[in-house]
Amino acid sequence: MKTQHLLLPFALLGMPTAAIPAASCWGYSGESAPENWSKLDPAFAACEKGVYQSPINIRNAIKGKLPPLSLSFTAKKNALVHNGHTLQINVADGDKLRLDNQDFTLQQCHFHMPSENLIDGKSYPLEAHFVYRNDQNQLAVVGVMFVKGEANTAIAYLLRNLPRQINVAVPLTAAFSLASLLPKNKSYYRFSGSLTTPPCTEGVRWLILRQPVELSAAQINAFSAALGIRNNRPVHPLHGRMVVTE
Repeated sequence: MKTQHLLLPFALLGMPTAAIPAASCWGYSGESAPENWSKLDPAFAACEKGVYQSPINIRNAIKGKLPPLSLSFTAKKNALVHNGHTLQINVADGDKLRLDNQDFTLQQCHFHMPSENLIDGKSYPLEAHFVYRNDQNQLAVVGVMFVKGEANTAIAYLLRNLPRQINVAVPLTAAFSLASLLPKNKSYYRFSGSLTTPPCTEGVRWLILRQPVELSAAQINAFSAALGIRNNRPVHPLHGRMVVTE
């Protein structure tokens, strides 16, 4: 299905869910909801048949010797786009994750409302996913949880630069760094999982930061209105997987 450009209201408040067209055949409600993804396309079979699927409820984490998280943010060419499924920051160059003695390069950062992963059964109003890829085409995702609290300057900047059309990107200035979306404490949980969207590919290395980042109630409401949909896939069983933490 070809995505149509949709002119978004300037204020983006109270935008109805129906105003957001699907960017492809899958979505989050009705016949295209997560429980039906595997029926929409043979390429999505893992969404039902996969064993190690994401998101999960993070609990009973095992203490392990996890190395400090090694992240670098140097990219200067970022852009914000609404692709019909999420608000996404596209990154052109530079940002790196050093993991398992390999370099992973940041591909994009996107958001889910409410959070997809849970921590000890707790849902968060917003979760950011930083998606990385290495030279072997393997994926790693760094997840950041957001909680209601003080206003967040990075979120405020994104809200001031919201795209007005689906799939039409808004360039972000060089002064904006994705590092501003991360907490100071980089301790994390680690587990193996999958993409949380079709084709639900497994073998993804998941790193969820333990310390959440604050944003205000007004920012939560504005971000929700800008997103226009609830875009969280339900949690999946661990099936024997271990969650490791520092």
